[in-house]
Amino acid sequence: MRASQDRFTLWGIEVFLATVEEASISAAARRLGTSPATVSQQLTNLEGAIGVTLLNRSHRPVLPTPAGETFRLRAQNIVNEATQARSELALDGQALTSFRLGMIEDFDADVTPRLLSGMANDLKGCQFLLETGASHRLFDLLDARALDIVVAADVGASGEWMDVHPLMREDFIVAVPKGQPTDADALKKMPLIQYTQRHHMGRSITAHLARQRLNLAHQFELDSYHAIMAMVAAGQGWTIFTPLGWLRADRFREQVDVAPLPFGALSRTISLTARRGILRDMPEQTAARLKGHLDEMIVKPASQRHPWLRDALTIL
Repeated sequence: MRASQDRFTLWGIEVFLATVEEASISAAARRLGTSPATVSQQLTNLEGAIGVTLLNRSHRPVLPTPAGETFRLRAQNIVNEATQARSELALDGQALTSFRLGMIEDFDADVTPRLLSGMANDLKGCQFLLETGASHRLFDLLDARALDIVVAADVGASGEWMDVHPLMREDFIVAVPKGQPTDADALKKMPLIQYTQRHHMGRSITAHLARQRLNLAHQFELDSYHAIMAMVAAGQGWTIFTPLGWLRADRFREQVDVAPLPFGALSRTISLTARRGILRDMPEQTAARLKGHLDEMIVKPASQRHPWLRDALTIL
């Protein structure tokens, strides 16, 4: 009977890691899709099996004990090895049971469905979970091991734990109401409709304008490509955003003009990122598949409409 009690499970280790990262039993339960009571019981079972207290659960936020800090690294290695074993079995022809993908919203209408359809044909019986959102949020989910791979705009220096595969670089452009001039002097006289600084892209635009020593008046700060394009189309001002944003808000394309950014070049890189050493060559293979989709579904249609956009969209 004692031997049975001394065993601990992979699920128990995953619960422990989630609790440490969330610093809360209830938050860990939400992340794992279970109840706080189940989380507490799993932690109790794990501590009983190991014979030490791993977490100070009476403290708010919940913190690991010194023994918990020591166990944390080992626990993460165990989870990583289990994940890698799962991927290796899939690559050896066995069934990968789940795959969690994070994609920026720029691709949700075209590239993402094409990618998932192709992967589903290759991974029969695999359950796919798709999370779309802002780049910084997707990286947070990858860091928390809630996603296996993310496709997102780079938001800063990559960590040693990241396996990064650059996909595409895109230059920022300007959009103005139809027929309006796009030179720098004309734009300085018009109100700027700004992308929200709550997101990394908005902060990058603001920092770029500051480096150019430009202080442009703006009344609106929005987080939606469609809302921004609607305002520009209605003649409320002009904006700085990306070719992907222009493509995504296709409803308003005929009512605006786009042009290269006249205030110095600014670009961003979109990459595929996974946790290093976990999925073997699956990230590289997925990146190669994505590059073909991006060229076919993004670069070629955009450059056919505006040939100068071929220089603004580069497959890496």
